Amino acid sequence: VQLQASGGGLVQPGGSLRLSCVASGFSLDEYCIGWFRQAPGKEREFVAALRWSGSNTRYADSVKGRFTISRDNATTTVYLQMNSLKPEDTAVYYCAAREGYYLHSDPNEYDYWGRGTLVTVSS
Repeated sequence: VQLQASGGGLVQPGGSLRLSCVASGFSLDEYCIGWFRQAPGKEREFVAALRWSGSNTRYADSVKGRFTISRDNATTTVYLQMNSLKPEDTAVYYCAAREGYYLHSDPNEYDYWGRGTLVTVSS
């Protein structure tokens, strides 16, 4: 099982970024993919998740209306489109996978993790 996240960078407040997570090595139909983030000195927190099969998604209240999680079946890639970025969105962002259909927000429920990608929102 491999998860490869990319797309981080430096962006000004109000700007946008799109993160990508390429998943491989397992049958995605039975998995949920989540995005989490961890800011310096803080615990890892849930951002968004989706079921690979179906249309279920879940978002943290702090990103609802600004971030969108989506997938591309052909490339087995999960995206996190981040708009209206704020300085408090600055963190290392991780994608993770868990077998099953419930969209957990607890990072301990996820079995597989990719390396993080750093997002910095600053002027």
